[in-house]
Amino acid sequence: MLNVKNLTVAYDDTPVFSDVAVNFNAGKITGIIGPNGAGKSTLIKAILNLVKVRQGSVDYDGQSIKSVQKRIAYVEQRKDLDLTFPIDVLDLVLTGTYGKLGLFKSPGKAEKQASLDALEQVSLSKFKKRQIGNLSGGQLQRVFVARAIVQQAKIIILDEPFVGIDLQSETAIMQILKQWRDENKTIIVIHHDLNKVTKYFDDLVILNHGIVDFGPAQEVYNPKNIESAFSADLSSVLFQEKEGVQ
Repeated sequence: MLNVKNLTVAYDDTPVFSDVAVNFNAGKITGIIGPNGAGKSTLIKAILNLVKVRQGSVDYDGQSIKSVQKRIAYVEQRKDLDLTFPIDVLDLVLTGTYGKLGLFKSPGKAEKQASLDALEQVSLSKFKKRQIGNLSGGQLQRVFVARAIVQQAKIIILDEPFVGIDLQSETAIMQILKQWRDENKTIIVIHHDLNKVTKYFDDLVILNHGIVDFGPAQEVYNPKNIESAFSADLSSVLFQEKEGVQ
């Protein structure tokens, strides 16, 4: 279990959120939803020690998050990536093996084969020599999933992986996330499409400058919580549509 305890983050003395406490369970796909600016990406970056935390702590089964850093796979939003960086698809996937190699060691035949196998798993073998900036959004997300496969990560965190990608890539990524869930990994996904929340996630965190609610997605995704985090109008639209489908 990944435990977040009383986490507070502020930028220029303005709190993004205060006293956030939430648990992310192994063997579950956990979604994080909330309006723009609610602190979703900041929460992830605080967990990963990428932003300064004013107070609170994060641990994984009682171990400091730093001690398991090499077993965490993090996929940023596409807009935050430098797509001009001169690296091709295969070499990017190979970077997932670096954490296990140690200093001054380079990937060998075994690591290269594992990377090729991972690209095959995400149906991107024919793109192995393509520069990453020349990929579509869906292809790029699948490359980062392939990197997480070779990394053999225990914790996989994806920040809005389905934004601007094709349905084929979204379906392929979800299949791999479900496979990881069955392998008892901890999977966290920041998500924007509220219509797919209960279809994609086992657990759900609703965030708006603090925890609105968290727990099983079927229970937490309800009109009251959506109204509290977003608006009464959105809640009404979403749940009228849901009732209409039923």
